[in-house]
Amino acid sequence: MNVIGFGWRFPDFPTDGSSFSDFTQQIRENLDVLVSYNYDSAWVADHFIPWPDWQEEDTPTIECLTTISYYSALYPQIKWGSTVFCQSYRNPAALAKAFAQLCALNPGKYIFGIGAGWKEKEYIEYNFPFPKPSVRITQMAEAIQIAKLLWTQSNATFEGKHYRIHEATVNPKPDPLPPIMVGGAGEKLSMRVAAQYADWWNLSGGSIETFRHKLEVLRRHCEDVGRSYDSIVKSWSSSCVAVADSSSQAERIARSSPFYSEDSAIFGTPDEVARQVEARISSGVQHFQLRFADFPSTRSMELFGREVIPRFLP
Repeated sequence: MNVIGFGWRFPDFPTDGSSFSDFTQQIRENLDVLVSYNYDSAWVADHFIPWPDWQEEDTPTIECLTTISYYSALYPQIKWGSTVFCQSYRNPAALAKAFAQLCALNPGKYIFGIGAGWKEKEYIEYNFPFPKPSVRITQMAEAIQIAKLLWTQSNATFEGKHYRIHEATVNPKPDPLPPIMVGGAGEKLSMRVAAQYADWWNLSGGSIETFRHKLEVLRRHCEDVGRSYDSIVKSWSSSCVAVADSSSQAERIARSSPFYSEDSAIFGTPDEVARQVEARISSGVQHFQLRFADFPSTRSMELFGREVIPRFLP
């Protein structure tokens, strides 16, 4: 499988003090650009408050399921994915039902990304139990199994350690079934869940060397559970992408972003960025989620769409 695609990693909240109404308008302006190029998807995180500690907590923050529902109705020509649903925040059967409804309204356009959850402060504020990581990962595995059952069977029953359903039915069922993406880098448990149940696996950030290493871990888990390694799409998220007419300008944009990370930022002229993308593809990346550092400007998104993506199209 040699899927090479590029999607936009949604901003979760404004970093410039914009109001919520201005922020949503900025998103619309970026989506207008996104769909005019060969981007294939948009990706929304699942948080109720800003996830970085440096951002003021009362900053307007988008909610994942409603955001996907709203914007995918306005922009149905691209695919929409959660990156990723926190399994703790919604009853897994209710989430499976809601997602199936989206898939019925716009078939083949959604990717069900799910993770174990990690931001303890968010759990405490919203009164969700915050068990140890191994428990949350087991819960994630059970949530995935419940979704698969409800999307393919009627009167489905599942008795897990943490979650259960009894003769439950989801109708309409998604057709085609949405790919399931597991987000997580834990080598012992999370990546094994990906090998068992996922159609996609995503790593957020990390160097080229880290990605290569994680893929070897995923390969071993696939061998252990009897799963085809090549059947899983390997996805990578960059928190900071900047494209400009000069290297120095792009570097200034990237390094001024609060999301800048030395090991996962991509920046430079279109030629330089294309070489960095090629290096990531050589490490095994098949799909990219890109957060552009100059948002709400659309300049990097435009340059990447016009001058970088075409180099990697079939």
